[in-house]
Amino acid sequence: MIAEERRARLLELIRLKGFASLPELAEALGVSESTVRRDLDALEETGAARRTHGGVLYSGPSPKVPHFEARQSMNWEKKRAIARRAAQLIEDGDTVLLDGGTTTYELARELSGRPLQVVTNSLPVANLFMAGDGVDLVFVGGYVHGRTGVTLGPYANDMLSRLNVRRAVLSVAGVNVQGFYNSNLLLVETERAMMRAADQVMVVADSTKFGRSSLALLCGLGDVHCVVADEQLDEAWRKRLESHGVQLVLAELSREEALAEGH
Repeated sequence: MIAEERRARLLELIRLKGFASLPELAEALGVSESTVRRDLDALEETGAARRTHGGVLYSGPSPKVPHFEARQSMNWEKKRAIARRAAQLIEDGDTVLLDGGTTTYELARELSGRPLQVVTNSLPVANLFMAGDGVDLVFVGGYVHGRTGVTLGPYANDMLSRLNVRRAVLSVAGVNVQGFYNSNLLLVETERAMMRAADQVMVVADSTKFGRSSLALLCGLGDVHCVVADEQLDEAWRKRLESHGVQLVLAELSREEALAEGH
């Protein structure tokens, strides 16, 4: 079996199981554990798998939400840098609410394996935490939006009204002088319920989202506590956010990420 074929089979085994130990993967593939470790190095570089205590966790996107996968690849380097920086602001033991955005998905990857309480309305995000150690997972029920894999609507909003979290982390489709926007009216209602359930609200958004609007206004600029963006956010937007009392945290791209972005 050539390495590429073996790694494809390895990834499929991990995806189906969610979590698997090295010995069972080696046995299933008929190779040594050292070969599995080398293949896992390659899979971890792509973000499809993540090693944790006792084995390996699937961390790729859910195959059932193709629209989500398509959006995830856009500005991926910026999203990954933002996720790393946002993860540094979250403390072990925190109760964190994550929405179904692609940047919050990258943040979920960074948080997997840490001792946290995680509340989410996203099937792809929940999938990351299901088989991992340390995380106490609460999934918000309701109508499932097929294109994005998130739950929305009155049942989701009612459940959120009964919860309290330390921090809600939200993705947005656009930011302009009026505030933060998203592309789905029901999603905006559910995200407002998330904001009401949280002591602090953090928005994670790459610099391409600023100066843009979308279908539905979520909230004003000053209605969130913190924004995590990438270092390519222009100076005018930095000053505007700070003038609204928003804590602005900028994520630095690695050299490889900057090169991939063409900078």
